[in-house]
Amino acid sequence: MTVGTRPRTQRAHPRTQATGAASAALRPVLESPRRPARVLAAFPSGIYLEVRAELEPHVIAVVTGEAVRLPNAVVLGDRLPMVEVGDEASVGDGAVELGTLSLRAHRWWDPAPPLGPVDPVRLARSLPALAGLCDRSPRRPGLEGNGAAALLAEGCAEASLLRSITAAEQLVGLGPGLTPSGDDVLAGLLVALRHLGAAAGAGRAVWLADWLAAAVTFDARSRTTPISATLLHCAARGEASGEVLAVLRALAGRQSLEPALYRLLQLGHTSGADLAWGLRIGLSAVLDLGGPDLGGGGR
Repeated sequence: MTVGTRPRTQRAHPRTQATGAASAALRPVLESPRRPARVLAAFPSGIYLEVRAELEPHVIAVVTGEAVRLPNAVVLGDRLPMVEVGDEASVGDGAVELGTLSLRAHRWWDPAPPLGPVDPVRLARSLPALAGLCDRSPRRPGLEGNGAAALLAEGCAEASLLRSITAAEQLVGLGPGLTPSGDDVLAGLLVALRHLGAAAGAGRAVWLADWLAAAVTFDARSRTTPISATLLHCAARGEASGEVLAVLRALAGRQSLEPALYRLLQLGHTSGADLAWGLRIGLSAVLDLGGPDLGGGGR
């Protein structure tokens, strides 16, 4: 007698439905047709997903409220699912499907809010204050003393495309970690040029930001980590974390500088200091390129 058996079927675990607050930078990816993704990195407060798409941001951070609110993040008000690097996921059709979690955005925030007009005198006074706080901080940039960073500062101050782009291309992907120091410096610079330049009416600074953004994002995916490449694309559009945006507001006189800079400097091993260095280079360039009304020169 032959005994027949039924094939075993895998029982799918029920998905947990959840909502979160998402960066508006993610709309093109979240609202496009569903695409496969994979887990790039997983930490207690954040999971990074690489979406198989040409769209940017092509890396999405699913984070808890305790994590840094990156410009490519969806903030979940609950615990993250248990996943491992390499696990499959999907993004699109309005949701992030990750492990047993189905996450949808219920509200959006702007990762690049405009500063509004800035008093040129107030902005000029911010540079020595920023420089002094950075110089006294024990949190040092990862590429301190690097020649390319010095060349970048000089090129930006003179609006020299050749020198600025040459230095920027040397910095892309330079340094260890998920976000190499060179990329963090460039991200801080791009955001500062775009926001402070627009706020102060320094059109040459915004023009420089456009050229540098095109140069550093052109082949970023092949020259640095996926996470850092996405953050460079975000910075090219003026999108930044809450800590960076707070320092920009402080430089514009909207809030106190010291506590905002302190929070930024605490990020990562050197990421906060690297971002602050980029902001410092960008602020100096805005003042140099904005003409006498911005107090250019002499710093």
